[in-house]
Amino acid sequence: MQRLFLGTVLHFLSDPGAEPMPGSWQLFEDGALLVADGKVKRVGDAATLRADLPPETEIVDHRGKLILPGFIDTHVHSAQLDVIASYGTQLLDWLTRYTFPSERRFEDADHGKRMAGIFLDRLLASGTTTASVYPTVHKQSVETFFAAAEARNLRMLAGKILMDRNCPDYLRDDVPGAEADCRDLIQRWHGKGRLGYSMTPRFAPTSTREQLAMAGRLFNEIPGLHLQSHLAENVDEIKWVDGLFPDRRSYLDVYDHFGLLGKRAIYGHCIHTDGVDRARMAEMQAAIAFCPSSNLFIGSGLFDLDQAKAVGIRVGLASDVGGGTSLSMLQVMADAYKVLQLKGQHLNPWRAFYLATLGGAEALSLDDHIGNFASGKEADFTVLDFDVIPILKHRSEVARDFAERLFALMILGDDRAVAATYVMGERAF
Repeated sequence: MQRLFLGTVLHFLSDPGAEPMPGSWQLFEDGALLVADGKVKRVGDAATLRADLPPETEIVDHRGKLILPGFIDTHVHSAQLDVIASYGTQLLDWLTRYTFPSERRFEDADHGKRMAGIFLDRLLASGTTTASVYPTVHKQSVETFFAAAEARNLRMLAGKILMDRNCPDYLRDDVPGAEADCRDLIQRWHGKGRLGYSMTPRFAPTSTREQLAMAGRLFNEIPGLHLQSHLAENVDEIKWVDGLFPDRRSYLDVYDHFGLLGKRAIYGHCIHTDGVDRARMAEMQAAIAFCPSSNLFIGSGLFDLDQAKAVGIRVGLASDVGGGTSLSMLQVMADAYKVLQLKGQHLNPWRAFYLATLGGAEALSLDDHIGNFASGKEADFTVLDFDVIPILKHRSEVARDFAERLFALMILGDDRAVAATYVMGERAF
């Protein structure tokens, strides 16, 4: 089965940088994307690709709309839809007041199954085709998530949250039980279809040294495992970590000590890090999930993209729902722009869309499979409509060039702009 998708096609070859570098992206305003058997075959000008098509090729017409690689959310909590837009607290109180009670409901496998379906369908409706996902401490929450992702043929990362201290009894696990659960989930799901398993200690304060050591041991023992956690999100959190691990130099050093850094490790937030930590992350090839919406909403602080990029750390964008306020990566890009404005930095639209596509794939070490329209990559993509939101339509009509239209889309767009989402070349929304 071969399909040719017509529209304005944009994808990235590398990071465009703070001052956009032509050659780091390809834009075909009258473009086409040729897909065969779920993989990208060619991308280019429509006239060129149509010239020698076999007559049985199906034509899918999205002209007037923008075809992009599927958005990649590098840090999101599937179990927190019920607490999105919860009022008035910062991180540690927010966890106690809202997050932990909501996650308790995932003791019920039926609840987990229902919420996994809702969550994934809302991701697809937002144009997101891949995410690094936190279910809950409950083994069945991971089972139901992976089953729902497999049924939708999605490339997803997830893992059981690890917490054996400083959390409610109803969410607490223990090291032997957690290891047994992880090993079973890894055996059953890691590498199955398009799924990957992530070791997921929630954050250093909620795991004992023994549990962090276990997570590091599995991460380094089992080929291809990923790892995700939180780092340096909140000032009070950092003080807590300092008190719990007085023998370690920094919050990052806690993770480093237990073998939790590496190329397939990604840490959410990383707002309050110093130069030593950033250099160590770069050396160990650990990545950062930039969560601007959540950081603004919970009042955690402002991420410094320039400092991370200066030392070569891979960075992807993330919604961090439920601390974040939308699953739409367009709204996340808008918040990232505002955060960086407050830091005296600029986020041009080329780099923003790179961070939400190829940059996210690179941060998750999935860029061999997804992230752009290189030949042979999996054909996950979204189709965005400039005309469906009235103010965006007006701004697009008066824009002087495509860069202005793209910037207006990232500032004014949301899930209403998503006309379609495709997974392996098949329409999923």
